[in-house]
Amino acid sequence: MAKKTYGLIGCPLIHSFSSQYFNRKFAAEHIDAEYVNYEIHDINELSDVLSVTPSLCGLNVTTPYKEQVIPYLTSIDPTAASIGAVNVIRITRDNKGEVTELRGYNSDCIGFGRTIEPLLTSQRTAALILGTGGAAKAIQAALVKQGIEVQFVSRRKTASTLVYEELTRAMVSKHKIIVNCTPAGMYPHVDEAPPFPFRFVGAGHLCYDLIYNPDETKFMRECAAHGAEVKNGLEMLLLQAFVSYEIWTSSR
Repeated sequence: MAKKTYGLIGCPLIHSFSSQYFNRKFAAEHIDAEYVNYEIHDINELSDVLSVTPSLCGLNVTTPYKEQVIPYLTSIDPTAASIGAVNVIRITRDNKGEVTELRGYNSDCIGFGRTIEPLLTSQRTAALILGTGGAAKAIQAALVKQGIEVQFVSRRKTASTLVYEELTRAMVSKHKIIVNCTPAGMYPHVDEAPPFPFRFVGAGHLCYDLIYNPDETKFMRECAAHGAEVKNGLEMLLLQAFVSYEIWTSSR
């Protein structure tokens, strides 16, 4: 059987550990496969990735394409459809190697749900989600499934989204879970953070940053300085990676 290829599409990918993780997994488990980063600057380049890599059986999708990729799929899992974002694509080919199906899934929702569940307390019943992109939508779905009330916060005001300047001490005090779903602070921009009023954070808060490179972001440092429990996105990355591989290799 020919070597299989899996990969990641997004831009930029300098921060990503996915290639490292999967290639170590393949080597350790003697799996004849490789994982390749495909940094594309436009979602239209997806067709080029598929055509030049006939061994490609599955893709992860990261910023900024988790929503943009949906029109390019031939089918979508109901959970991913309800979230409105895809971060896993399963590629089916015929015996000539031609793509017959691109099916989209969302493993972010599953990974985040598994990693945050042990951290929930009776006080942590409401969350502020910083950002409104594809990752934020997956986090919302995971939190709602846990019975957590959710409020989006962004730089732009909408009917369902607060802007950072509107956040009061009372609002932040009520929402004991704060999740950064923005790229602010991601390597190499390690000195950046969302414009959140960190002075309102306290000891009862759980402040979760989806970023995993660097290990400790400015967002995490600011929150920890005010007594909050903090966590980065590495465990979520690993958990969603497990789910991704299950999706790619399942007989379903």
